[in-house]
Amino acid sequence: MKLDHKHLLVRAEVNNCPSEGELSLVLSWMKKLINTIDMKLLQGPNISYIDQPGNRGITCMALIETSHIVLHIWDEADPGIFQLDVYSCKSFDIGTVINCLSSSFEVKKIEYKFLDRNTGLTFIK
Repeated sequence: MKLDHKHLLVRAEVNNCPSEGELSLVLSWMKKLINTIDMKLLQGPNISYIDQPGNRGITCMALIETSHIVLHIWDEADPGIFQLDVYSCKSFDIGTVINCLSSSFEVKKIEYKFLDRNTGLTFIK
């Protein structure tokens, strides 16, 4: 059996960035994303607020049956910055992930990189 190895990296700038008091909003969003892309939650999601100047924000992560999803949010930047990492051995639709993010937060700018880790790798002997 051949597994997929799909890795999506998203960077978004958002106007309505969640802050320390909105952890439940981010947890709900993570659960919604997992359901929307038809993944099975294995553990979590777990969330923490990091209150360190220059690195202040939220980290939320979930183990899914096929790998992981991690979201980092920096709320002291204006606009706020989201970095989302979706890795799965099961295929998922990139557009669905982007739409889930865009429809839930006021996204000002979004960029992504998609890696198919089955192809294009350089092997070192």
